[in-house]
Amino acid sequence: MFLDTPRRPPRSASALILLASVWLAVFGNIALWRSLSQLPDLSGWHGLLFGSAFALIIACATTALLSLLAWRWTLKPAISLLLLLAAFATYYMLMYGIVVDTPMVINVFQTDPREARDQLSWRLGGTVLLLAVLPMLWLWRQPVVSVSLGKQVMRNVLLCVGALIVTLGTTQLVFQDFASLMRNHTQLRYQINPLNSVYALLDLTVIPSDQASGPIQPLGLDARIAPRAGATQRPPLLVFVLGETARSANFSLNGYARLTNPLLAKENVTSFTHVASCGTSTAESVPCMFSHLGRADYAKRSHDFENWLDVLQRAGYAVLWMDNQSGCKGQCDRIPNLNTSELKLPDQCENGECRDTVMLTQIDKELAKLPAERRARGTVVVMHQMGSHGPAYFKRTPAAFKPFAPECTDTSLSQCNQAQVVNAYDNTLVFTDYFLSRTIDWLKDKEKTAATAMFYVADHGESLGENNLYLHGLPYSMAPAEQKQVPLITWLSPTFETQSRIKTSCLQKQRDRALSHDHLFHSILGLMAVKTEAYQPTLDMFADCVNR
Repeated sequence: MFLDTPRRPPRSASALILLASVWLAVFGNIALWRSLSQLPDLSGWHGLLFGSAFALIIACATTALLSLLAWRWTLKPAISLLLLLAAFATYYMLMYGIVVDTPMVINVFQTDPREARDQLSWRLGGTVLLLAVLPMLWLWRQPVVSVSLGKQVMRNVLLCVGALIVTLGTTQLVFQDFASLMRNHTQLRYQINPLNSVYALLDLTVIPSDQASGPIQPLGLDARIAPRAGATQRPPLLVFVLGETARSANFSLNGYARLTNPLLAKENVTSFTHVASCGTSTAESVPCMFSHLGRADYAKRSHDFENWLDVLQRAGYAVLWMDNQSGCKGQCDRIPNLNTSELKLPDQCENGECRDTVMLTQIDKELAKLPAERRARGTVVVMHQMGSHGPAYFKRTPAAFKPFAPECTDTSLSQCNQAQVVNAYDNTLVFTDYFLSRTIDWLKDKEKTAATAMFYVADHGESLGENNLYLHGLPYSMAPAEQKQVPLITWLSPTFETQSRIKTSCLQKQRDRALSHDHLFHSILGLMAVKTEAYQPTLDMFADCVNR
């Protein structure tokens, strides 16, 4: 005769909510408590009491949120979702020093499977297991007291009101410290788990947005190619290399002690040393750097507009986008484009990833597909690199391009010493140097029939352990210079210099001028001699070097 398994006593929805809220406040905010413990003005008993009050505020705010979802079919899924959000956010905060805000959530949604694989580790699995999976297993085994709809509504209302009262009351007790903390250490507000993730998700889906809406607005309807002086003109051929996660400070062309640009140093290039990005992530920077608006106006735009690729195409040029990354973020939707990241060429691709040089193996074939009448006027090719995409920097470089050793081979970068992280990162720049040099060689081969040029600029920079920060994506206002200062390099062939009347010698004298992604739209149009009312000569970085 089998023994009956003892039945678990049913728990009320309110009890489960309170238990989950306390767990989330205490264990789901380990990164927050670590940050608070490092603040000198919150040490000793004062810090302990404030931390306890802060935890109570988070627990009560979470309780108020869950009380809105305390129904039979939504309670356990809602708690489970918050547990998972908190667990994943805790891992990335502890390992990389990132914060969770709306742009970071956008980056998560735009991450492709290949990038996601780079993030997997036993530490991530262990964190999620301890902070989310085990509590979820316990949660789903708990029977819940069944009550009438009317009683449940009343209980939910009382729980929500009570939690809000305690939240407000506790905040008032520590208001001076709380207000000072949120004002002086703004990054902490993005570490409050899981409320940070919930707010970011709501900001994307529910909260009324002041961001762009409606159809894309046309731009440069009057665009035309200005005639160039001279009887025998060759059509211009510009390769615009969109770099990935490259920071200016680690380019030897800009004074870095290590030789990360040995091949470019042999070319007649100009490396600009003070260039600011539009954002600190690909999702922010790429659409902004192709826009005519500039960083400040782009952030508060009411409509999306066409970009400088559309204007070049409208003027009559052949335009092509080649992508060896996770996509063009909507910038190539209206022009011919090719993604090379999933090609399976034995000499270029391995382990589901292709080197950036794969784009050079495909470029001639893809250019041949463009309309001949457009190519006769000129061509612009964008090549979007995989570049220095982290955290698996070591995967970005073949064995022949690893001069700096030992390198970090752990995707949890904080588990390596900083020197190993920098070694792995700098090796990616050595390979980028090789890729750019190969691109220049390809352009030199085209000199007989075209006036060739290359323009390279990265979308954003990277933190490599400075102040315990890794990767990128911090809100722009609080991001360190390492995430915002990017390299910008130009190479103009002798024929291009003659036809455009832009002298590299003049550009090199201006290499230390302050520039930003705001200059790109107008500089590319100026470089390609496109006339349109959308063009602003004051933002054309080449304008001062015409005829000089």
